[in-house]
Amino acid sequence: MFHAPDPGLLRLRVSSRAVIGIGGAVAVAELCGMSLTASIVGGLAALLALFTVQDPTVPRQALTTFLLPVAGFPVLALATLLHDHPLPRDLAFLAVVLTGAYARRWGPRGHALGTFGFMMFFVTQFLHAVPGQLPELYGAVALAIAVSAAVRFGLWPIERRTPPPAGPAPLTGLGFARPTTRQAFQVTAACAFALAIGQVLSEDRWYWAVGAAWWIFVNTVSRGETLVRGFRRVLGTVAGIAAGFLVAIPLDGAPAPTAALVAVCVFGIFYTAGPSYSWMMFFVTVMAGLLYGLLGVLHPGLLALRVQETVVGALGAALAVAVVLPVTTHACTDAWIQRALHCVRACTSEAARRLAGHAAADPAPHAAELELLLGRVRLSLAPLVHPLSPLRARKARARQVLELLDDCARLVRAFAAVAADPDASHDARLTAACERVEAAVAALVAPAPAPVSEPASAPVPLTAPAPAVVAVVPLPVQRQHHPGAEAALSHLAELEGALAALAAPLRTSPRSPLVNA
Repeated sequence: MFHAPDPGLLRLRVSSRAVIGIGGAVAVAELCGMSLTASIVGGLAALLALFTVQDPTVPRQALTTFLLPVAGFPVLALATLLHDHPLPRDLAFLAVVLTGAYARRWGPRGHALGTFGFMMFFVTQFLHAVPGQLPELYGAVALAIAVSAAVRFGLWPIERRTPPPAGPAPLTGLGFARPTTRQAFQVTAACAFALAIGQVLSEDRWYWAVGAAWWIFVNTVSRGETLVRGFRRVLGTVAGIAAGFLVAIPLDGAPAPTAALVAVCVFGIFYTAGPSYSWMMFFVTVMAGLLYGLLGVLHPGLLALRVQETVVGALGAALAVAVVLPVTTHACTDAWIQRALHCVRACTSEAARRLAGHAAADPAPHAAELELLLGRVRLSLAPLVHPLSPLRARKARARQVLELLDDCARLVRAFAAVAADPDASHDARLTAACERVEAAVAALVAPAPAPVSEPASAPVPLTAPAPAVVAVVPLPVQRQHHPGAEAALSHLAELEGALAALAAPLRTSPRSPLVNA
């Protein structure tokens, strides 16, 4: 895991900054004489501000960070006021779940604010906070967000130098077919199940099951993605509990070593969040055990209960995606593949226009978007290529699709690079080759009505027409072809072959074995 690629050491820098920002927030709270409960709430607020705020530009990140208390303070007040009233508290928690999940339709900002509101309710249950502590908790949250923002935007402004790439626009739909609307009801159903069964297991720690169900639905769309994420959460939790027996229990809440290990866990959470959800959950679980040690309530039975509640949350998520407005892995994956194929066509067309002499034509943005779309395809296909997947035919089909799409991305990048050479355009054969590539894409994609897009930036919608290929005016035949043109023709021929090979896995039954698999 720690050998995963880290271009520009971005993950290392973000993780190190998180340790400084969260550690600084807790240190300032302690210097201000706040209680341990307030310091923990402040530390969590700083962690969420640094972890969940993922807007594409720095000004938007700053505004979202500023709005976090607007979403969190009312929830914090509601949770403390209802702490001793189980039924109203449970109903309010589910309302927060539904609202927070539904807010994801407004993109990264909605996701960050919804998650912050949910976690404010969650941490109130974790710490058993009461109304009398509310002013101190407000102060801790505001102070923590201010400190973390000073570190993020002032002391160490990483995003100003290396802005994060904007993710591909989400899949779209209307009504209950809209992914964010459908998922809001799925999350609420999963959390309701987790809340009910979790309270049967424990009247005091039931919220762990609700938290597990909530986080399993983050960055998932299809049934398969959710099931795999639930499995990884349980796996990471079990490993973290084992580490807790070896580390957290022997420490017994000793302040200095506990603080040092919490800092290590914070680093691990941020460093592994992208490459491995299981490793991230390992560090989250160890950190939770250390915090329970600081609070003086840690014992082996509590760690075992943590595993049980996590399993309940994962089971609730599995039942919800199977029963409540389900979306199959195949349907979700097919939509992302369609988007990727349209992007291949758009990139090829732009490159051809560039070769035809249109200086404004630029295939580079489409090539970059294709990389992001392929990342989403890999995420969607992850359930099928998982080592434990019993569906051998579908696993072979998914692997072949990934290999061929990777080939397409490589060839598109190479063709786009050749298109930057104006001398390479002196070959009329490129026009015919581009037209064959477009025909190969057209044979694979299915026409669909234009969807209503979610509020997010999308360079190429699913059904957007590709730019027309401008015909190259044939120049007098040269006795020797330009090397760039020969390279471009080679790339286009390979791209046409890869697209033709995709017909077998994409146009036959998902359950039938491939002839060449």
